[in-house]
Amino acid sequence: MQLVFLNTLEKRTDEGRVVAAQVSIGESQGRWSVVWTEPGGGSVRTDIWYEGASWEEMLSTFRHGVAVKLGEGYEPVLDGMLEDRRAPAGSYVSMLQCYGELHCREDLYNALREWRRARAAAERKAPYAIARNSLLMMISAFVPQTEEELRQIPGWGKAKSSLYAGDVLAITRGFERRTTFPLTWVQEVLDPKAYRKWLYKQKELRYKSEMERHRTTRVILQAVRDGLGLDELAQTLGMERRRLVERIEQLDREGYDMSPLLDREIARLPEEERERIQAAIREVGDRYLKPILRQVYPEADLEGKPLDSIYEKLRLMRMRMRKAQAREAM
Repeated sequence: MQLVFLNTLEKRTDEGRVVAAQVSIGESQGRWSVVWTEPGGGSVRTDIWYEGASWEEMLSTFRHGVAVKLGEGYEPVLDGMLEDRRAPAGSYVSMLQCYGELHCREDLYNALREWRRARAAAERKAPYAIARNSLLMMISAFVPQTEEELRQIPGWGKAKSSLYAGDVLAITRGFERRTTFPLTWVQEVLDPKAYRKWLYKQKELRYKSEMERHRTTRVILQAVRDGLGLDELAQTLGMERRRLVERIEQLDREGYDMSPLLDREIARLPEEERERIQAAIREVGDRYLKPILRQVYPEADLEGKPLDSIYEKLRLMRMRMRKAQAREAM
């Protein structure tokens, strides 16, 4: 095993002692490893964060683990492990987001989430397309009473105001406000240690998302080679089929060969339905799925049927037709 990287991190305990730990990256015959060693109980504890052949997955795992340890209070002897040379710098927007999470009023937050759920169902949208959790937390912490105040919260712009301001203000006006607008006072009252820990938590979540994305890619590519179908793959990953198909579509755009999986899934569709989808794509184009949906399926046939499964068929067919067109153009 060749040692590629080694750094020591130190943390001061409540008793004033300094605890030193190490993180290392090693390589042997194309396989990477990330190892954390930490003293404890008179011995040294070793945690293997990663072992595998993917450089990208290894790097995301390394950064995620380091972000966790920095959030726990460790300081690196050599800076720069997380693409910066100091503790992450903050901004006014991130301070408001941090304050919102730390001072979220659970009763108001739950009321806003229930409104979002109902509105998303009515509009047939994903809840996050209405408002993300972080935005609802800030609203619940600052309790705006007017549209002008609502517009001062990051992420609540003109478009959201025109659609949802009335609904949200009808909820927030039923709750007592304990703070004031404008929100410039947040910079003065936010605890620096809590804020620093929150910033590292954002890095941790970011690298965790990258890590999971690399793992998902690895599992999907192996499943394609092994001849698995969408049902088995969704179960293996614990992922909704809609999200899985979107990820497969993204991998297909990135140049990975999804043809074996596409052929297996499309072969299950009735031939007449496949032909109607192909004809609709040729006629209306493949940029948007809704016009294809309307062309293929009469509205009466869609009543009571889950649209996700129908859109899945359209996505799979669109991917295969695009690949065929690309081959013809070569």
